[in-house]
Amino acid sequence: EVHGDSHWSIFSSAYGLDLQKRFFDFFLKDIDNGWDKTPLVTLNVRHPGEKFVLRYENEWPIARTRWTKFYLDLDNKGLSPKPVDQEGKLEYEALGAGVTFWLPALEQETEITGPMAAKLFVSSSSEDADLFLIVRVFDPDGKELTFMGSTDPNTPIANGWLRASHRRLDLKRSKPYRPYHPHDCVELLTPGEVYECDVEIVSSCIVVPVGWRVALTVRGKDYKYEGKLNEFGKKFHYATRGTGGMTHNDSDDRPKEIFGGRVTLHAGGGRDAYLLLPIIPPKGGA
Repeated sequence: EVHGDSHWSIFSSAYGLDLQKRFFDFFLKDIDNGWDKTPLVTLNVRHPGEKFVLRYENEWPIARTRWTKFYLDLDNKGLSPKPVDQEGKLEYEALGAGVTFWLPALEQETEITGPMAAKLFVSSSSEDADLFLIVRVFDPDGKELTFMGSTDPNTPIANGWLRASHRRLDLKRSKPYRPYHPHDCVELLTPGEVYECDVEIVSSCIVVPVGWRVALTVRGKDYKYEGKLNEFGKKFHYATRGTGGMTHNDSDDRPKEIFGGRVTLHAGGGRDAYLLLPIIPPKGGA
């Protein structure tokens, strides 16, 4: 069962209590309430404006998912449906706000539901680099869509993180949509050398309207919501604008002499850097 809103609100709502009571009644009290006939997956599908539509599925990830790669176009800061032929590179401050890559405005309503991933080719001016990836959605006026996440009132669509020295994959456990890093060794970088990095991006769900835009930001620090805070956001006990207190700003863990240089993204010419999105067609659709 997947829902939106904060950690605490849904569990004590009428919806949450009914869900829990039916589960426990069936397994602890042997009450035949039909729980065993409940579909395996219950989704609250998110639309802008904190609108949720209840829907049932039979597996996760959803079997009819169209796993769609959008390739980084460094020259145009775009996300292309096809790999870019021309080799390019783009540099940003290793502890900075990074760079954002954009899809064109959507020509049809598009549902993105499920796990995500990205493949990047990076080099660093130092022996390590932290990669912060944020999947974002913007309305036609350029206002970013955020929502009440588990611990923050201005959560972006999805986040992913990887320390480049932990890039090694467990190939047996990895899937195209979920790279699996064992984190059992540290492989430092040779400055200037290009490394392939697969980044897991946490599962999310959003139905993006026509005319809206999807973007991927690659940066060197935690996401920060730059929009105007409402009164609830101003008073919220985690004043972190999008990360809910789970920040990566410990100077002992991220010393500037190692993580404070420059990171360069490489793409094109055979280096197919991409964002992988789970596009969901309507049930019964082609």
